[in-house]
Amino acid sequence: MRPNLPEETPRAGAVAPPLASKFADFRVRLLSGVVLGGVALAAIFAQSIIPFAVIVTLVAMLMSWEWGRIVRSPALDVPHVIHLTATALAGVLAALQASALGLAAVAIGTMLVFALMFGNRATMSALGVLYTGLPTIALIWIREDAPYGLIAVIFLILVVVATDTFAFVAGRLIGGPKLIPALSPNKTWSGLIGGVTAAAVVAAIFGWIVEIPMPALAIGAALLGLIAQAGDIAESSLKRAYGVKDSSNLIPGHGGFMDRMDGLVAAATAAGIAALFANPAEPARQILFWLG
Repeated sequence: MRPNLPEETPRAGAVAPPLASKFADFRVRLLSGVVLGGVALAAIFAQSIIPFAVIVTLVAMLMSWEWGRIVRSPALDVPHVIHLTATALAGVLAALQASALGLAAVAIGTMLVFALMFGNRATMSALGVLYTGLPTIALIWIREDAPYGLIAVIFLILVVVATDTFAFVAGRLIGGPKLIPALSPNKTWSGLIGGVTAAAVVAAIFGWIVEIPMPALAIGAALLGLIAQAGDIAESSLKRAYGVKDSSNLIPGHGGFMDRMDGLVAAATAAGIAALFANPAEPARQILFWLG
């Protein structure tokens, strides 16, 4: 969720940067997260599913444009239009409790984009439809599942925020060996361990508050934290492959929505797929009580 730029090799005898400089951008990141989080929470806690579905779908559509910008060009082309349309239909159909039709719209959009590209970046362009369509359906589908939909969505967001925040803090404070320098040169093993541990702890506390068995939530949070970090690395490697620093500048000074939502995209998609195979009639319950 942060720009991934090659790090300079420290010069011999160079003085390590002071702690304040390591966190120079943390305040800005926190403020951005608070603003975006406030809007999201207002939609999540709304009595109707419509505000939540609207926010999720609009963000997904912005990410659809960002994906096309990365793999092709910012200019609006036919694959862009198909990608945007498929994502919008996925959100609308999921909100109308027709998630199966939403999946069909995503599948058709993926195939159309692949066919239209005629081999020119066809695979990556088509994957973008899945990248935005699947988490859109998953989040709305999970939120609609009463009585646990609200709790399950909050759980997913808490896991991703805790993982991302404490991975950033642990990586900056502790540093150490790089995780996968070829794909994401800024990520460290200390950051990964710190982020996943924090996700488990936050989930356990959340479980205690909402009276859901803590071991199940903690273990599930650790797994989802790993998946969220994998999503972050995948998005970073995509940008590096195409020579792009940020997915866009839609969030002034902080990149784009893909840069902020990559972990949630991965975690929500994984949770949705797991719930689909476990019990599609109760997706939220399956996410929260998966050990029950």
